Amino acid sequence: MRKVRLILLLLIGAAAPLAAQAPLPVHVGGRAIQETDGAWRFGWPGVYFESRFRGTGVTVAVESPTEYFRLSIDGERRMVIGPGNTRRTIDGLAPGEHIARLDKLTESQQGGGRFLGFLPIAGDAPLPASARARRIEYIGDSYTVGYGNASPGRTCTRQQVHDYTDTSRAFGPLLAARLNADYQVNAYSGIGIVRNYDGGARGQSMPTIYDRLVPGDAAPLEADVGDWRPQLIVISLGGNDFSTPLHADEPWRDREALRADWRTHYVAFARMLMTRQPQARFLLMGHDPFFADVELVAAELNRNAARPVVTLHYGGLQNTGCDYHPSLADHRALADLVGGAVGRIEGLWE
Repeated sequence: MRKVRLILLLLIGAAAPLAAQAPLPVHVGGRAIQETDGAWRFGWPGVYFESRFRGTGVTVAVESPTEYFRLSIDGERRMVIGPGNTRRTIDGLAPGEHIARLDKLTESQQGGGRFLGFLPIAGDAPLPASARARRIEYIGDSYTVGYGNASPGRTCTRQQVHDYTDTSRAFGPLLAARLNADYQVNAYSGIGIVRNYDGGARGQSMPTIYDRLVPGDAAPLEADVGDWRPQLIVISLGGNDFSTPLHADEPWRDREALRADWRTHYVAFARMLMTRQPQARFLLMGHDPFFADVELVAAELNRNAARPVVTLHYGGLQNTGCDYHPSLADHRALADLVGGAVGRIEGLWE
């Protein structure tokens, strides 16, 4: 039976998946499932793994048929690895304490990968892996994923969309880095609250897939929140619900009926999250033409919310990434905007 863990768990002394040498203790950011061999299976975007050690080098082992990852040492980006079953060693480091980090860059709506661990090299000493005091959860669609954000232009093939996506440089992880916060990115390109892009993938919405520990798998599901207790939950959904015309066979008679249904389901989804995470503050993002509906959702939630729900309007993006999505520059601007809103939330980090 698989052993399920949520983010921010510390893996101490787990069985080595590849060799007799035990992997270093690891801090897991994002949803991941610890399997019986000690490896971590994952699928959501923005997952990351960190280990601390004293020594001069480290080996990373990861398996993924389609995804790209960035390996960093002490905050310095060293290489992009993947796809495939990959082992890479960084050695020749100055003797002393170091932090190794592996970031999942690309989006995998199906599948994902397995992190087998950071393996010490001869003479290295493991150090405890530690979580950060600040924690932010991001829930959204392609904008939150960072869909095609590193593209040099708007026209992209499906493969280029995949390859040019770098969630680590989307607005959420950028802001978390500035705030020294751990984060979880629960985002899925094309998803909505009640309606997905162009009315596709009917019956699948963010509220229906949110509990999945791997987005493309109906099971396993999240049984409880474990140690994941974010102080802030940022939701950015609605663009896919409203960006395309309704089809004749969709269940809403007109746009107003869609908007009313969207608000009802959004309120229910947010209240579910509030019940699970009573300590969290909420920031709801949106842009025209549906930002007025975001404000109505916040107003309804604020009728009985324990803490005020805040809204944030954004716009003015260049959208020069793939398929008119935000570019890297746009994501930096969004991180500035969201950071400003977060800075105005009184008592957030207390």
